[in-house]
Amino acid sequence: MKISVIFTTYNSPAWLQKVLWGFDQQTDRQFEIIIADDGSGEETREVINDFKNESDRDVQHIWHEDDGFQKCRILNKAIIAATGDYIVMTDGDCIPRKDFVAVHRSHAEPGYFLSGGYFKLPMRTSKLITKDDIVKGYCFDKRWLTKYGVEPSIKFMKLTAGPIRAKIYNTLTTTNRSWNGHNASCFKSDALRVNGFDERMKYGGLDAEFGWRLKNAGIKAKQIRYSAICVHLDHARGYVNDADWKRNRVIRNTSVNEKLIETPAGIKQQLAASN
Repeated sequence: MKISVIFTTYNSPAWLQKVLWGFDQQTDRQFEIIIADDGSGEETREVINDFKNESDRDVQHIWHEDDGFQKCRILNKAIIAATGDYIVMTDGDCIPRKDFVAVHRSHAEPGYFLSGGYFKLPMRTSKLITKDDIVKGYCFDKRWLTKYGVEPSIKFMKLTAGPIRAKIYNTLTTTNRSWNGHNASCFKSDALRVNGFDERMKYGGLDAEFGWRLKNAGIKAKQIRYSAICVHLDHARGYVNDADWKRNRVIRNTSVNEKLIETPAGIKQQLAASN
């Protein structure tokens, strides 16, 4: 089964480079990388081209012109372009542990989508991570992280749990099994079944709304937050505003209450508009 790893980026070339280094270290090599670029400038293109020249990874760079926050639109373009049967989604600020793709593959099951988590880093630690730290796995090591600015907490269980404990924690956690944009996966056919992401939505709950429609279509959620590991680099969120949150909440509540499966503003509408 071929996997397509999709993640978004927008004018964050330093963070994007670290994420690409993470995917270059994957133990599972049977996947393509699709960078869903929401209108970044030339520096991002240069990072991607350099990576293509240095790595044997299969990379697609899906780009559209900057038109404000249009994550859903570029994600739908990436889904259309995906050549894999199975889609793993994350973000351009999340460095995957070397077994990230392998874990998603091992847990993939028809009739289910996978719900993962992340371990959030402070800005100081995010900036300090080098390629060597990623290659050697230091940025996933509790001792290294606490040495370089991460406060000790129970959240380290995500990084320290072995396969057996991770399975137990996945079962016992009370965290909602939702579609998380930083760490989730499903079959491409299921993403198409719900017509992809709702392109009316800006920042705020757009991933959860997509997950609700998957559930409405009969796709169940499986928890892997302690098995599929990525570290989340810190960044500013200048695109957040109350008006978008309120509009998104109305769209999400409609999908939930009316048990909608397809969005009326998704992949089909995008394809129709481009013809």
